[in-house]
Amino acid sequence: MDDTPARKRRHGGRAANTARRSQELFPQMPWRLPVNTDRPTEPLREEGVLAIHDGAMRILEEIGIEFYNEEAIQIFKEAGCIVNGSNVRMGRDWVMEMVRQAPARFTITPRNPAREIIVGDNHILFGNVTSPPHYYDLELGKKVSGTREQCANLLRLTQHFNCIHFAGGYPVEPVDVHASVRHLDVVFDKLTLTDKVAHAYSLGKERVEDVMEMVRIAGGLSDEEFAAKPRMYTNINSTSPLKHDHPMIDGCLRLIRKGQAVYVTPFTLAGAMAPVTMSGAVTLSIAEALSAIALFQYVRPGCPCVIGTFTSNVDMKSGAPAFGTPEYMRATQMTGQMARFYGLPMRASGVCAANVPDGQAMWETSNSLWSAVQSGTNVVYHAAGWLEGGLIACPEKFIMDCEVLQMIQRYMEPEVVATGPEDIAFDAIKEVGPTGHYFGIQHTQDRYETAFYQPFVSDWRNFEAWELAGSVWTPERAHRMYKDILTHFEEPPMDVAVREELAEFVARRKAEGGAPTDF
Repeated sequence: MDDTPARKRRHGGRAANTARRSQELFPQMPWRLPVNTDRPTEPLREEGVLAIHDGAMRILEEIGIEFYNEEAIQIFKEAGCIVNGSNVRMGRDWVMEMVRQAPARFTITPRNPAREIIVGDNHILFGNVTSPPHYYDLELGKKVSGTREQCANLLRLTQHFNCIHFAGGYPVEPVDVHASVRHLDVVFDKLTLTDKVAHAYSLGKERVEDVMEMVRIAGGLSDEEFAAKPRMYTNINSTSPLKHDHPMIDGCLRLIRKGQAVYVTPFTLAGAMAPVTMSGAVTLSIAEALSAIALFQYVRPGCPCVIGTFTSNVDMKSGAPAFGTPEYMRATQMTGQMARFYGLPMRASGVCAANVPDGQAMWETSNSLWSAVQSGTNVVYHAAGWLEGGLIACPEKFIMDCEVLQMIQRYMEPEVVATGPEDIAFDAIKEVGPTGHYFGIQHTQDRYETAFYQPFVSDWRNFEAWELAGSVWTPERAHRMYKDILTHFEEPPMDVAVREELAEFVARRKAEGGAPTDF
């Protein structure tokens, strides 16, 4: 990557023209934080909410959660919880006292303050695919292990699309980089190729501490400025059923003590790691999430926490996870009700079980995404690019998903349901009367460019026109767009001195060995 002074330019010149051309490759909506004004879908009656709450509290009181982190065990003892080895039982009154301290809304500010996100209220935010070990695209035509180059290209998509609001973990696991230094290389790429909110994996002291320092350097922040408000986040999964492991809890404790945000997302598959009934699976998920959130609130009252859901079902014939199912949708909606009951922001996902970017991939993902809308979700992980139950990242699927995300954003825009005089359009109706049409009247002409959603990968031509244009199917169109984006991509501006400091930190930590591994 070139460290020339041109990187410092923020306005005008060739770099700005290139950036504008990149944005003009195809129409996309401007950067915005969508606000979900719909009433949430609530499948549970009040007694159902209370039943799940009581079930979760009974799990915490009578069964307990295993915490394989000695520091957490000592904190729970200090808090007066019942500790037996690694098993922690906690009273509901204490849990609720802790949870009530968590904010219902907070912001996360990345190196570019214009990309600040609001987590909570009625905002819904979308992030890129995170953590698949494999990659697939139409040019390769096969599933392969992820590389740093593929990971970087998916980060370029993350930056390009305005409907992607934050950068998750590695968009694909770059297995060509050793695990001890992988976080250094990928986070460097993330911080230079994007200017959006970044993530750290809670996988041991070194990775968390390194990423916090890199985010601080990239933002040009002092230690005090970094810790004064959330600048990044992590997401952890419980090890269902009823367990939290050592490194994830360790990472979260380090992050909250520095004022950063934590998402707690149990991975509960009904019939496998959770009861086969969806209410049972949700109950288990709530108990696992609240146990960790209560711990974090005890350590740092008011620290930003999000309750996540990853509750779906398995295929009872094969044991494989299934996503975008009716059960997944209901579980997400139910968890949304519980999140509001506890006053916590919520995280869900845009997921599918399909293996390639085909029809199944899109209807399952659309089901997942719309269940996030229906549930009042605030943060949507894996909203673009996910395949094979999270085992494959795919750029064509990423672009196709972004079309759906834009449609959701358009659906939420207030002008779509506006009812002012010009929207009711009485005069236009009177002008056209019963025998005319609306194409040529001034009311239409004034609005024809902005009245309706404009797709970028969907093809709305009739069959004959589509056939004449080469009969290109949607994944192929998405592939061409992917290549065009890479060709015209311009890195977001970063001060040369900041970039050099970031590179020097990476080089030093690599020389020190990075994070310890057992291989």
